[in-house]
Amino acid sequence: MNMELTHGAEDFLSDESGISTIELVLILVVLISLVLIFKSSITDLLNTIFGQINSQAGEVYGK
Repeated sequence: MNMELTHGAEDFLSDESGISTIELVLILVVLISLVLIFKSSITDLLNTIFGQINSQAGEVYGK
């Protein structure tokens, strides 16, 4: 019986099937946190970029 317990414990410790899910959740948490922390900077950057795109598109189409 002791041998079965040891073998079962080894199998449990070597099983890595749940690690990918944990890693995915941690990556998502980090990305969402970064977006929330830098939300105003990202918004300003995107507004600047789209403003330039609109002004240059207006020059091309003569508006």
